[in-house]
Amino acid sequence: MVNIQNKARVVIIGGGIIGCSVAYHLTRLGWKDVVLLERKQLTSGTTWHAAGLIAQLRATANMTRLAKYSQELYGTLEEETGLSTGFKRVGAITVALTEDRKEEIFRQAAMARAFGVEIEEISPAEVGERYPHVNLDGVKAGVYLPKDGQGDPGNIALSLARGAQQRGAKIHSQVKVTGVSRRGSRVTGVQWHAQDGDTGEIACDMIVNCAGMWARDVGKMAGVNVPLHACEHYYIVTDNVPDLGHLPVLRVPDEYAYYKEDAGKILLGMFEPKAKPWGMDGIPDSFEFDQLPEDFDHFEPILEKAINRMPLLAKTGIHTFFNGPESFTPDDAYHLGLAPGMDNVWVAAGFNSVGIQSAGGAGMALAQWMEDGARPFDLGDVDIARMQPFQGNKTYLYHRSTETLGLLYADHYPFRQMATARGIRRSPFHAHLDAQGAVFGEFSGWERANWFADPGQDREYRYSWKRPNWFGNAAAEHGAIRTGVGMYDMSSFGKLRVEGPDAQAFLNSICGADMSVGIGKIVYTQFLNPRGGIEADLTITRLTETAYLVVTPAATRLADEVWMRRHVGDYMVVITDVTAGEGVLAVMGPKSRDLLKAVSPDDFSNQAHPFGTAREIEIGMGLARAHRVSYVGELGWEIYVSTDMAAHVFETLWNAGQDFGLKLCGLHMMDSCRVEKGFRHFGHDITCEDHVLEAGLGFAVKTEKGNFIGRDAVLRKRESGLVRRMLQFRLTDPEPLLFHNEPILRDGKILGHLSSGAYGHHIGGAIGLGYVPCVGEAAKDLLASSYEIDVAGTRVAAQASLRPFYDPEGTRLRS
Repeated sequence: MVNIQNKARVVIIGGGIIGCSVAYHLTRLGWKDVVLLERKQLTSGTTWHAAGLIAQLRATANMTRLAKYSQELYGTLEEETGLSTGFKRVGAITVALTEDRKEEIFRQAAMARAFGVEIEEISPAEVGERYPHVNLDGVKAGVYLPKDGQGDPGNIALSLARGAQQRGAKIHSQVKVTGVSRRGSRVTGVQWHAQDGDTGEIACDMIVNCAGMWARDVGKMAGVNVPLHACEHYYIVTDNVPDLGHLPVLRVPDEYAYYKEDAGKILLGMFEPKAKPWGMDGIPDSFEFDQLPEDFDHFEPILEKAINRMPLLAKTGIHTFFNGPESFTPDDAYHLGLAPGMDNVWVAAGFNSVGIQSAGGAGMALAQWMEDGARPFDLGDVDIARMQPFQGNKTYLYHRSTETLGLLYADHYPFRQMATARGIRRSPFHAHLDAQGAVFGEFSGWERANWFADPGQDREYRYSWKRPNWFGNAAAEHGAIRTGVGMYDMSSFGKLRVEGPDAQAFLNSICGADMSVGIGKIVYTQFLNPRGGIEADLTITRLTETAYLVVTPAATRLADEVWMRRHVGDYMVVITDVTAGEGVLAVMGPKSRDLLKAVSPDDFSNQAHPFGTAREIEIGMGLARAHRVSYVGELGWEIYVSTDMAAHVFETLWNAGQDFGLKLCGLHMMDSCRVEKGFRHFGHDITCEDHVLEAGLGFAVKTEKGNFIGRDAVLRKRESGLVRRMLQFRLTDPEPLLFHNEPILRDGKILGHLSSGAYGHHIGGAIGLGYVPCVGEAAKDLLASSYEIDVAGTRVAAQASLRPFYDPEGTRLRS
């Protein structure tokens, strides 16, 4: 009979490396009554068979920060716990076999320097010097990270577990969680069943779902959505290779392969373009340290390329052919954080084959989040609140997981679109846009028109790091917005109705702006956290005395709703997601007023309908609500129409628009126009760790209105002064393209990176936004410096500005 306590502060479900890391970091913060339950033995799910590659560089600054932390932690664990982790810094090389891949890895190298990661671009000959066994045929270039490492995944997990136990955590193996008790939005206890037949329940203050490929099922027990699906992952281990020597990790993503030297053998693993999902009908209850059936036919194409790339494999026997499951999420980013809809259910799962390198940092970040009740820094990339409810659908996950495994080694082109599990969410204008040549991308499940093909042009993306095949299309759409009139679909943006007798008071408590405005007024605002960081970027329209419409980005609709619900307290309000109830067409450009006058008897003059107001209008034979607001910096209106009249309103505008040169536009155009205007993009330019004043959004904060979340932090910053500023940069060379994360150099020294970038078609060059340190400096001194942007290793001169390059006075959208 197991001796399990009947009460705990926290129960961690799952004893892989993630669960062990969470337990370790919670106890390091001083938490007591930490209990971890593992259904079989520690590491017996995925951890035990992981390859153990421990890289530093990830796609964003904070994900890199977490990976670097993992490395540092694993290097000290043995000294702390007495259990070897096998961690060693062997270095890592990634090679490019195509010019596109070379551009990608050189852009990654530039990004790494901005993130403080040591990296070196190397020639094919230098690749051969560092890895003498590799066939250099076709190798264009490589990058070398000297501090990347590898380790023993099982022992790292066991060392973390021992560290947690040394500080009082209780870890129980062979104990399966069979149920979760709930009361409203809180978990109250966890039921368990031990291998020896004993059963019981632990009353607890919270749980952490670290159940790996079982996390979706555990999530259902707790009433939360944890979208992930297991896939088969293959590798082979050779017999001993005489005189192999110590080698860095080698990645050849163009051949879907990685190579790791381990105790005189070579481990060859693969991330093939089309993966094989596993466990569709559930994972067997007996699963423990299990292997999946061999499928040599599936592995053979990669092995053939590997034998050519590493000729010694042809002379060496295969000691182990391994196939084991790993879990993958819909967007290839793991799930971390407080689960939407629940107040005390935390998640750390779905690590997409990077769990070993991520576990230390993820455990640290989640533990700190649990301790403070707030994210320690921006974790938007992995915050589970980004997941949409439908993404827990089993059929969806099956189809999407065939793609996500392979994306680890796919070319990470800008604007790359998911190819699987498409067509799920469509706006009421979808068929009309499709008939006019729309090329759709997918975002949070929405099919969104990103650009429009010309007659006879292939309606497909041809990906490139240079100017893509739709560059001219987006330029023409951009031109229509700037000089004529364009129309695009914004129906995917989230719409949350907040109503009730306390609606005004509630919104004033969580918004930086003053919501005590007249009916029909549109307010641009942010939700701030107590540090003055930006939790959401929104427009809010007062519809009636007691009702407001909160409009959010599509990606953050759920997260923004969750933020509101968690701060409702005693306010008498009702929050309703009405996103699907209305379609939205943006009609923008100097001729937008003329077009609307042609389809409506209402007055669209500045006097009757000024900027920042909304009102009901007649349009065609129907009704709509016109919001005069713009994210592209032009005169224009967003037309909100109920879905039953959406087709009629589209046809009315489209038909009348032929007399005004109306052009249908996609969302790539919207992004390039907003960058020209310097409008911030949430998740890139502004996040929870970017202070609203340093983001240049102080105009949207009204401290005089009274108390609200973040007010004290705004007042402190006004008193102490800014430590950095958001600047806009324009490349003086019109040819290079900017995306994001390119290093910013001031007087020859790296001091940051671009948070976003796009091509400014009207201005005639690439434009980016990014933060620059400014302690004790006046704006004129900041702008007097010489700036460059590092584009794939080439420094390009840039003009810097605090004001938008396009229409700095904002006269065009207010005219």
